[in-house]
Amino acid sequence: MTTATLTPTDLRLRDAALQQLDWDSQLDASGIGVTAKDGVITLSGFVDSYAGKLAAERAVKRVRGVRAVANDVLVTLRLDRTDPQIAADVARALDVHVTLPPTVQGVVRQGHVTLTGTVHTLFQRAVAEKALRYVKGIKDIVNRLVVVPKVPAHDTWPRIVRALNDDADVYPRGIHVVVSGDTVTLTGTVRSWHERDSAERAAMHAPGIAHVDNRIEVVWPDFDEEC
Repeated sequence: MTTATLTPTDLRLRDAALQQLDWDSQLDASGIGVTAKDGVITLSGFVDSYAGKLAAERAVKRVRGVRAVANDVLVTLRLDRTDPQIAADVARALDVHVTLPPTVQGVVRQGHVTLTGTVHTLFQRAVAEKALRYVKGIKDIVNRLVVVPKVPAHDTWPRIVRALNDDADVYPRGIHVVVSGDTVTLTGTVRSWHERDSAERAAMHAPGIAHVDNRIEVVWPDFDEEC
């Protein structure tokens, strides 16, 4: 994309995304490139850790007007680690999370980690992946954990709605919940990516739910609405 094809909105989003990356103390963004088009931010380039790649994505999601992010950043390690070294740290990282069942396993191949096994809730599935983000040497994580509930689900829909209403990070009036079997579908609109992610996390705690289809749209409020 050349500068000549950028609209004023594209330029504002690109510059704001670059500022957020520069401001975020969790990563070195000197090797990251940013393009913007119609509300979509594309990240490219290199970072030296998987945690840094995720931090870059979180940073640009804070920019007003960003509707989607394509994270094409590659993890290039400053110091290579062997798969056995990474695997040992993966095992330790999973062990310290006492809420994770022993059925969770990690397989390492050329720095890429695949999580396999079973968990009881979607939230445990997310916790297992998050536990590995700061393990040195990881280039990518593929989460293939399967949700197998301890007990059959009942009253799932009202419990999810109640959880959304109790969550201080969520404004539930703009969110609609549909439960079909072991799948929850979330639709509607929210005012930020943080609120969208918080709604999904709330639904992930529901027993018996194996999938959350998050179709919530982020609709940024106008400046005048906040004044």
